[in-house]
Amino acid sequence: MADEHEGASAKEQLVEACRRNNVELLTEIIGNCRNDDEISDLLNNTKSVLGNHLYHEAALQGNYEIIDMLLDQPNFECDPINRIEGDTPLHSAIRWINSEPPAQREFGNALVEMMLEAGSSTRVKNKAKLTPYHLVDPRNAGLRELIQKHEYAALNSGDFVDASDVKPAAGTSYSSVGGQGAGGVGDDDDDDNAEFSGSDEEERAEFERRRANKTR
Repeated sequence: MADEHEGASAKEQLVEACRRNNVELLTEIIGNCRNDDEISDLLNNTKSVLGNHLYHEAALQGNYEIIDMLLDQPNFECDPINRIEGDTPLHSAIRWINSEPPAQREFGNALVEMMLEAGSSTRVKNKAKLTPYHLVDPRNAGLRELIQKHEYAALNSGDFVDASDVKPAAGTSYSSVGGQGAGGVGDDDDDDNAEFSGSDEEERAEFERRRANKTR
């Protein structure tokens, strides 16, 4: 392998690895990085001469194993934009699926599902104002349904409301919700305004003391 890639830079080797689904070469290059930041910088910023990121190169070939490995790397960017079409890798993967025979659709759809679950957006438009969904061959009903399902999940991901964000209705306090605002614990004013029952001298003294303190 060393002879095969002799003289090529690490970035050139990365592009080649992603085009050819060469997991062994990708593993070797990543292993030579000193830390996670170096790995992230190398994988996210390496581009082909046509302006494709590594993720685009792998997606354009339907290279499942390489994509799976890329997605496992630290801080890997899921939606880089290429130079010519303005595509994300998800656009690229769908272009590849469209070029393949129908027998490949099940595999291709599994690839797209992995990309979606890893964080690829279905809503990014390319330079032609097309989302990945717009590129799907209408005959590939399974892929259209898969993307719609993820779009629906994304649209509804904010429907859950944290209880701390709920404001009480006008005239209602949080303490009354807990049973304290309607005569529960903490209604000191109600105690002070109560009438004396006259049943005990100590109670009378306490009643007079509290009334005197309140009028000061």
